[in-house]
Amino acid sequence: MTRFKLIVEYDGTDFVGWQRQANGFSIQQALEEAVTAFSGESATISAAGRTDAGVHALRQTVHLDLQRQSDPLTVLKAVNFHLKPARIAVVEAEIAPADFNARFSAVARSYRYRILNRRAPPTVDTGRVWHVVRPLDVQLMQRGAKHLIGKHDFTTFRSSHCQAASPVKTLDSLEVSRSGDEVVIDARARSFLHNQVRAMVGTLKRVGEGRWSPNDVKSALAAHDRSSAGPTAPACGLYLVDVVYPTPSHVKQPRGRKVDQQGQDKLERDQT
Repeated sequence: MTRFKLIVEYDGTDFVGWQRQANGFSIQQALEEAVTAFSGESATISAAGRTDAGVHALRQTVHLDLQRQSDPLTVLKAVNFHLKPARIAVVEAEIAPADFNARFSAVARSYRYRILNRRAPPTVDTGRVWHVVRPLDVQLMQRGAKHLIGKHDFTTFRSSHCQAASPVKTLDSLEVSRSGDEVVIDARARSFLHNQVRAMVGTLKRVGEGRWSPNDVKSALAAHDRSSAGPTAPACGLYLVDVVYPTPSHVKQPRGRKVDQQGQDKLERDQT
């Protein structure tokens, strides 16, 4: 039995989310069916983050176990072949230690939210940004965001369907920036509550529009009441950007190499 760690990119527009569901096609189902088509095995794939319907990923981390003897390059190429035409791709593959777990081994997750802030609607980014017409003051949004950084009870920014045992999370960073017509909100933490990032974005949008002051964010956080925050931002603007692990999850590959999406070997560096 070999455990593989895969880095996966996907456009979540046409899926019901990461997790298998009875009401539609999921990212997990697409990947598991591709693995079965390639290997003949019914592998269960676990992910670092169970993204919602419509949420995208640039570097989602997953793991799976295979009885079949395969090298990472074979797994990458074969799974991508059987994923077609789904908008999902394995961009990296490597062998991982048997105790590596994509979800529970992670020490940090990074999300990005994209807002297109202009009057004209999106064209090439349709389904990949939140279109907000009213001008947003990024400096005010950043001042509001500072109230959310640190360890807090995030009940105000938690979905009623959240299954986390506790609403207390530590938000390591929350940055708001602008590049032309695009406003970007970057969040990093060990883990997040269900809809936490989207609820924070919806709240910061109110601040950016001038409807709330930055201090209103602090009051909303202290209320511990979901109705005290802004609306949940649409899923289309949210991206899982990266997942961080405490130590390299890989073991040495044959000839000391691992593979990326281009099918080219990358020399592994000795990290201690």
